[in-house]
Amino acid sequence: MAEKYITREGLEKIRKEFEERKTIIRKEIAGAIKEAKEQGDLSENAEYSSARQRQSENESRIAELEGMLKTIKVTDRKGDSSCVGFGSVLKVKAKNGISMQFHIVGTHEVDPALGRISNESPLGKSFIGKCEGDSIQVSTPSGVMEYEIVSVE
Repeated sequence: MAEKYITREGLEKIRKEFEERKTIIRKEIAGAIKEAKEQGDLSENAEYSSARQRQSENESRIAELEGMLKTIKVTDRKGDSSCVGFGSVLKVKAKNGISMQFHIVGTHEVDPALGRISNESPLGKSFIGKCEGDSIQVSTPSGVMEYEIVSVE
């Protein structure tokens, strides 16, 4: 199994969600189940069924987060700061003249709308190891895209 990496910021978000689900959300759901049970007949109690479903989903997510916390590795940006690595923030210019910014992150932190791309994605893999001034070509569903790396932070 390939190792999964994450930034310190991403790790803190996972820890925060894990603790919130274990403490606050668990208590809220337990309270909802208790209230629903007090209404009587559970076989036709929609509130009870809904609360049990939420409980199941919450416990599944807790287990998933716990697994992530045990297996992911935090990595910091190291090496030549003018070349792209895990954690880099890079500004690029597409061949069509559009400028974009990407942040290379782990798979658990991806948010394309914010320019956060995985180090394991085709685009992320293409950028890793490249330096300011380098150009790359990436095959996408809409065709081959060409990018020039303008700056790396």
